[in-house]
Amino acid sequence: MITPAVLTDYIHKSMPDAVVTVTDRTGTMDHLKVVVVSDAFRGKNLLDRHRLIYAALDVPMKDGRIHALELTARTNDEN
Repeated sequence: MITPAVLTDYIHKSMPDAVVTVTDRTGTMDHLKVVVVSDAFRGKNLLDRHRLIYAALDVPMKDGRIHALELTARTNDEN
């Protein structure tokens, strides 16, 4: 299990300007819907945006705190 604050901290290490919204999809805090808004996504396609998020969340993904993610990644202009 991971808290929204801890997940947000992981993302902020890679994308300090990110605005992160976390929704628990199942009540277990390991199946999450995550919306990230950051200018780090500017000029990047959807796959590259998701790769940035997965790279930021590598540790909690590997240690099992996150089991499933539904991602939305937008720039501030797309918000």
